Amino acid sequence: MESVAKDNTRAGYLPFIYTPHPVIGLSPEVLDSYIAGNDPDTGKPVIDEIIGVLTKPISEKKLAPESPVTVKAGPPQVLLGPDTEDNLQRLFYERGWTDGLPIILPTEERVKKMLAGTSASPDEVVGESFLIDTGELVKYTVSNIAVIAVMAGARPEYFPVILAIASTKQPSLMPSTTAFEAMLLVNGPIRNEIGMNCGIGAYSAVNMANSVLGRAWTLMSICWGYAKFKKTLWSSQGNNHTYNNMCAGENEERSVWEPFHVGKGFKAEESVVSIFRGWSYLNSTGAASHRSVGEELNIQLAVMPPLNSSATIIMDPLVARNLQEYEGFTTKQDFCRWLSQNIKMPAGQYWKTDYIDMLVASEAYKGVEPYASWKKLPDDALIAPYNNPDRINIIVVGGETSPLWKVADYGYSGSASIDKWRGNKSDD
Repeated sequence: MESVAKDNTRAGYLPFIYTPHPVIGLSPEVLDSYIAGNDPDTGKPVIDEIIGVLTKPISEKKLAPESPVTVKAGPPQVLLGPDTEDNLQRLFYERGWTDGLPIILPTEERVKKMLAGTSASPDEVVGESFLIDTGELVKYTVSNIAVIAVMAGARPEYFPVILAIASTKQPSLMPSTTAFEAMLLVNGPIRNEIGMNCGIGAYSAVNMANSVLGRAWTLMSICWGYAKFKKTLWSSQGNNHTYNNMCAGENEERSVWEPFHVGKGFKAEESVVSIFRGWSYLNSTGAASHRSVGEELNIQLAVMPPLNSSATIIMDPLVARNLQEYEGFTTKQDFCRWLSQNIKMPAGQYWKTDYIDMLVASEAYKGVEPYASWKKLPDDALIAPYNNPDRINIIVVGGETSPLWKVADYGYSGSASIDKWRGNKSDD
């Protein structure tokens, strides 16, 4: 990878100071005591460290040169000498390059075959990542990503998808004490070309493409430095979804509505990967029967206070068809507007949710609407927290064996073109 030392006098030198944990759910008095206590990383008083970094000159060794210095990745390097497979597997794990599961060892021959899956130059920069623990900006190339694709068990035909994921510059792992989740959705012709599962068991551990693509994202995130305990990984319990990040293709062929990527401005014939992330995730406990699908979803979403109105509903094609044919929602946008208007929640339930109080209350105090008005309401007053229907995402995945769905507070984080990274490069 390219290592870029930036001019911190212009970009800003960012020292990190840690307080004791936990933070979530604790009183202001306890949080105040953390500031008066010691940094668990250095053992020094937190308040002294804060005052120090704000008032003392930054030492020269922490500042970069006047202009950025770039260390080129150059041609592929042989970083490790010959050894037994067991020893190399252990070495990769001990150096923090894997997720703990066995990998395919990235030999020079295997990496060369992976690079045949794209017409992009091996030295082309795909993206960059800021390493929190070192303050370093790392640029990663097509060749770097090919190494990780091999490790994840990818075939060359999967490689354009992995490059598209890398190009978003978004890690699957988040530096938080909470159990963040992430999800990948693939749309367009490439789903069928590489044999992705969009139907029965799409989120199960049965399909090579789904499993490998999602795992490659986690391995990239690990290699970008997002899995270092008490430096970039603070999640108290972690999340087993990060092994393959809920990766699936949308079942476009069986959906009554337009594909997800078309709603984001792409053409139906384009191949696209989209990213979602959030905290909460619920399976439906049964198919809608005595209540409509809308009423059932209303009940589920009404217990999940959303950030920025964000929600994602992953429904079987049977559910989408029922909503269109029997409940009158011609488009998914119609249904999103209905949800936005009809999901209600007591204001007290909303504001007494820890992450809402922590992340949204400040917006209310600044006068940002509708939060400012909601903050003035009595606890039992009903609000419509999913007030922006454009932030409610509907995805159609499943094999039509049961009209079920999944509900999450996931927000949409963006999409990337897969076609940009495709090509017919030969093996030699």
